[in-house]
Amino acid sequence: MLYYSTSKQSQKVDFREATIKGQAPDKGLYFPEEIPALEKEFIDNLNSFSKEEIAVKVIAPFVGKSIPADVLERIASETVSFEFPLVKLDEKISALELFHGPTLAFKDVGARFMSRCLGYFVRNNNKPITVLVATSGDTGGAVANGFYDVEGVNVVILYPSGKVSSVQELQLTTLGKNITAIEVDGNFDDCQQMVKNAFADHNLNEQVFLTSANSINVARWLPQQFYYFYALQQWNDKLNAPVISVPSGNFGNICAGILANVSGLPVKHFIAACNANDVVPNFMQTGEYVSKPAVATLSNAMDVGHPSNFIRVLEIFKHEFPQVKNAITSVSITDEETKAALLNVYLNDQYLLDPHGAVAYAALNNYLLQNPTEKGILLETAHPIKFYDVVEPVIGQQIEIPEAIKGVMKQSKVSIKMEANYEFLKDYLLSKSPVTA
Repeated sequence: MLYYSTSKQSQKVDFREATIKGQAPDKGLYFPEEIPALEKEFIDNLNSFSKEEIAVKVIAPFVGKSIPADVLERIASETVSFEFPLVKLDEKISALELFHGPTLAFKDVGARFMSRCLGYFVRNNNKPITVLVATSGDTGGAVANGFYDVEGVNVVILYPSGKVSSVQELQLTTLGKNITAIEVDGNFDDCQQMVKNAFADHNLNEQVFLTSANSINVARWLPQQFYYFYALQQWNDKLNAPVISVPSGNFGNICAGILANVSGLPVKHFIAACNANDVVPNFMQTGEYVSKPAVATLSNAMDVGHPSNFIRVLEIFKHEFPQVKNAITSVSITDEETKAALLNVYLNDQYLLDPHGAVAYAALNNYLLQNPTEKGILLETAHPIKFYDVVEPVIGQQIEIPEAIKGVMKQSKVSIKMEANYEFLKDYLLSKSPVTA
């Protein structure tokens, strides 16, 4: 499998090179030259396969010959070594829980897969590698956990000051060792732009061995397909495919789901559930893509004004707007609607959503009211404890703290404060790198 750049100006590369580079030299995102078609027999018999077997089957065509089969099997097994239960909320709606990994967020899958792939690729490298990543919340903690204490790999995480939850901040600022957190005076888009500038800076890349752990990296993005196969594996209505509602910020997750669908997985329709950051909902209405500055909401991990991965969604559909509209509905959910959905599900279904899951629920519920013969799945992307400061005032109760979080909440953050200025980031990376030109 080869990957081309969405900007069409860079050479094609294999999975190994795409993973190590992160972003193409022409600032485009790597995209697979072809989308594999999975056998109908495999799709029809998902119940016959383990999570690990499904993961290997789905990802192997994208990896190609870059990783030996036995190593890929080990990586896949370690990546999905926790549960992904589909929980029925009512007769129409189920929630796929993606928060049973080590940092209680869906990003654990991509971070674990990528960290192990990258570890394999650089195992004989005599230069330390710097993983540079921007986060709007959960990516930071998942990447920090996935790469923690990995020999030869340093991780630098940029996050917007005051715009991630307190638990998310602790998860990415308290590990130490090879993990450095940079607290940026700005929003997520500022952080993401600084990261993109770093990868496009030839002078910096001659001196520092850089790669990305954002979902712009194929090794972070592609394994997110697994969620959708696990959802269908547990879906009882084998005659009718579900509508799937995905909380959408940078659009890597829903893009992976659409990729799985094009590969053969039956999905009736996708809902890109956004908060007040409505660039894509507006695009779906007008056909014109106009980025905006990100605004802060209760569902902070989706506060993205210029979603990088949406270009990949367009790439899947060959930039044919009618095809995009046929496959995806995108809506904007307000904070008030988010709180109402969270409280209603808690009182009526005895189920506690996090703010992002509440956005997905509200969007899905509205869609099903207009399409009463359909049933759907929402992706519950994080444990509500990560947003206790939002959730507890809505439900009027304290959330029980999971064991995985108790230790983190007793620690103090350690971060480097920085203005949203690329030159400051460049100077920092050069000062910390032992690699010289």
